[in-house]
Amino acid sequence: MAGYKADDDYDYLFKLVLIGDSGVGKSNLLSRFTKNEFNLESKSTIGVEFATRSLTIENKVIKAQIWDTAGQERYRAITSAYYRGAVGALLVYDVTRKATFENAARWLRELRDHTDPNVVVMLIGNKSDLRHLVAVTTDEGKAFAEQEGLVFMETSALEATNVELAFTEVLTQIHRIVSKKAVEAGDASASAVPSQGESINIKNETSAWKKIGCCSN
Repeated sequence: MAGYKADDDYDYLFKLVLIGDSGVGKSNLLSRFTKNEFNLESKSTIGVEFATRSLTIENKVIKAQIWDTAGQERYRAITSAYYRGAVGALLVYDVTRKATFENAARWLRELRDHTDPNVVVMLIGNKSDLRHLVAVTTDEGKAFAEQEGLVFMETSALEATNVELAFTEVLTQIHRIVSKKAVEAGDASASAVPSQGESINIKNETSAWKKIGCCSN
């Protein structure tokens, strides 16, 4: 696949999914993290898009493959293939739109129906730069996260506030879970680097994208 040459040197590949209502800023969070870009004119597209970025976390090179619903959430057409193999999720709402926060519980149920019980989920209140329009307080976000056992953070893709931190925290937690499971399994090769291109997730299955490829336009 074009563009998968030099950056294929990694220890682990983790699939993350972005979920939440349309217009909460999922695509801009993705582009801010992977390309350090923000587009005020970004429009929903139909299909599934993903981008990748590699980070060094706890002395391991972690390649994050982050999937974006790319407009499908408007039509409730997200399939199990979107979630398959995901070991982390960012559940995003818009702090200026109460309904997007109220819908977070439904998104969380859907995620949990389709993923491993150990999936790492971060609740993200995006658009924190629009302080004068806030409809969901930080305390409300924290309370829901605590109730559901989620990590919580407020971000601004526009101002690049906490975006890097949010993704890095999710990836760090996933790496710790995978490392702990390997140690608990008493696997002699637990400390070994996976074979080149091997995709690791909590179930130790190959990520769905290797089976189904990318996506329809």
